Amino acid sequence: MLRTERGTARGIAAPAGVFAAVAFVAAGLLGAAQAGTPIPPEVIQLTQFGPALAVAVVALLWPRTARETLAGAVGWVDRTALSGAQGTSGAAGRGGWGAATGVALLVTAPLIIAAAVGAHGLLTGDPRFTAPGALNNPFALIVVAQLVGACAEEIGWRCLLQPLLRRRTGPLTASVVVGLLWGAWHVPVFGQAPAYAAAFLVATVAMSVVMGLAVERVRAHRLLLTGGFHTLINLGLLLFMDEEAGAVTPIMLFAASCLLAAVLWVWRAPARIHVR
Repeated sequence: MLRTERGTARGIAAPAGVFAAVAFVAAGLLGAAQAGTPIPPEVIQLTQFGPALAVAVVALLWPRTARETLAGAVGWVDRTALSGAQGTSGAAGRGGWGAATGVALLVTAPLIIAAAVGAHGLLTGDPRFTAPGALNNPFALIVVAQLVGACAEEIGWRCLLQPLLRRRTGPLTASVVVGLLWGAWHVPVFGQAPAYAAAFLVATVAMSVVMGLAVERVRAHRLLLTGGFHTLINLGLLLFMDEEAGAVTPIMLFAASCLLAAVLWVWRAPARIHVR
């Protein structure tokens, strides 16, 4: 059963606020530092480690809160952790870890990319594709680095902040809030055209809803699942879309595809996700 776990507003606001502040500041500093390193952004962006550093700060200041909210990120969530941090449903609530939901989450990522690429091809007649061998760096290195970077983000957004907010609100609301913060955290996006920035925010909120509803139904490997979803999205964008060039049409089609996926996940989720 999906539950809204209650906690004091102060007990949640303080670690959530510190997490967000550190994630934003650390990402900015790391982004500036990358210019002085030989690490190519195509392989990994150091800003991705901002949320992971924020998790470390929260763990130092509120070790019990961090321990409870991170339960199930790597290992298994025991039932006492579930009662203290976040409710579950479906396979997780019946004793399984939610493998079917995990597979569905990972499958959703390439479907999102396929829908956006297909729509772009129909509209423009140009189904853009960059062969892995045409990239400036070995594709295997990019895949591994992208997974590491995605997990560095997801340990914060979906594995710490999401269950933390779940103590005061329902999973859908928590997912939307995390998605808005996650989108705003990509500060350079707001240097693009307003339509681009708006579409990007729609995409991050929609993807956050997909991942947020998925982690509600799994009891283990949440970091690997959300990091895997995030990686597949990033790789799909790298190979098939030119959204980082500031082109509005690709990012709008991508946002529409993400929104459709989120609607389907909400439609398939239990009705009580709308509570609070």
